[in-house]
Amino acid sequence: MEAAHEFTMWALFARATLTVKLVMIMLIAASVWCWAVIIDKIIQYRCARREAAIFDRAFWSGEPLDGLFDQIGTSPKGQSQKIFAAGMLEWRRSHRQDGGLIAGAQARIDRSMDVAIAKEAARLQKGLPVLATVGSTAPFVGLFGTVWGIMNAFIEIAEQQNTNLAVVAPGIAEALLATGLGLLAAIPAVIFYNKLSADSDRIVAGYEAFADEFATILSRQLDS
Repeated sequence: MEAAHEFTMWALFARATLTVKLVMIMLIAASVWCWAVIIDKIIQYRCARREAAIFDRAFWSGEPLDGLFDQIGTSPKGQSQKIFAAGMLEWRRSHRQDGGLIAGAQARIDRSMDVAIAKEAARLQKGLPVLATVGSTAPFVGLFGTVWGIMNAFIEIAEQQNTNLAVVAPGIAEALLATGLGLLAAIPAVIFYNKLSADSDRIVAGYEAFADEFATILSRQLDS
């Protein structure tokens, strides 16, 4: 009898029906998954910003672009370096053996860097749909668990023919726990989805700005 009046989180979970338990487990798993994505993206974006700042200093240090390209190679690890390498690789491929340039070099260089930026943007945004999905669906999944739990609570009341609050309260509390877990998963997911999406857009905008500046430099050399 004493356990029937226990209202700890574990007791509420243990007393819930199988369906509500499955809903709770699903929401807890979704919350853990979201936090894994959030932590991974925070670390990834911090590294991307640091790498971009380091490469930006090297790029504007006055070192010849060919020398910088020879240092980082054709398959660098850094994101900004990959965009630079894509442009420089196409720049070198556009030169004929006699030293002249193949027609349309500027357009090909721009497209090469655009492709590199698109790949990096996709990598930065990978995992964010998980946050969007959990943020939009978790409250409804929790609500389903709550409705199911309350339905079972009222069925139990009808079977016992007892409307005493002591009989009603445990079942309703178990049901409401599902909604609480749904909100616990959804709120951080929505907040961090908005923040991380904005961070990703800013990083990609930085890549695009660098590509435009680099293309302008190459354009001057083409015109000269």
